[in-house]
Amino acid sequence: MDNKNIDQVVRILGREYKKHRTPVVTMIALTKGDPFKVLISCLLSLRTKDEVTAHAVQRLFSVADSPQEISRLSKKRIEKLIYPVGFYKTKAGNMRRICKELCDNYECRVPDEIDELLKFKGVGRKTANLVVALGYGKEGICVDTHVHRISNRLGYIKTKNPEATEFALRAKLPKKHWKHYNDYLVSFGQHTCVPVSPWCSRCPIRKFCPRMGVAKSR
Repeated sequence: MDNKNIDQVVRILGREYKKHRTPVVTMIALTKGDPFKVLISCLLSLRTKDEVTAHAVQRLFSVADSPQEISRLSKKRIEKLIYPVGFYKTKAGNMRRICKELCDNYECRVPDEIDELLKFKGVGRKTANLVVALGYGKEGICVDTHVHRISNRLGYIKTKNPEATEFALRAKLPKKHWKHYNDYLVSFGQHTCVPVSPWCSRCPIRKFCPRMGVAKSR
């Protein structure tokens, strides 16, 4: 599939995206406009359903919503506020450590560069890209399992892991699509192009898709 087709695919997925709920991290970015809140929300969202993340974010930010305030909380207090997000104990420790490092080394300001963000324990490429793209409006491509899976199923790229997918997309995907690509494909991957037995019979982009690697579909 070439970039002419990807333009059509992204337009169609954009229409599909509007039928579903906006991801919680994106919603926070749109309503709060605060890179720190994007960072914390993204850390909480990893391997956690959006509904659970939304409630955890609300509880945490109602008590502490800045690096200074969160770093003053005990790890146990943070754990109680964010429970039951996935790996809540690990995330509580990482968030408290990150907040302290922000205040000690970055004047309590979240860096706007991917390589700088990757220095923090618990921050991977997906999180760093989300913070840069949603928090600062800079160019970034966020890749999770949905983006990796669907981009390869479409035959748009051929990669073996999300990190390789990010760099392949940086080289090929038109920059005009970078901002929305993650949200569109995550939503599509949750509702239609699911990991096992995707809903190809009702897929709005089926005519563009060679269904690479799909052994069984509905």
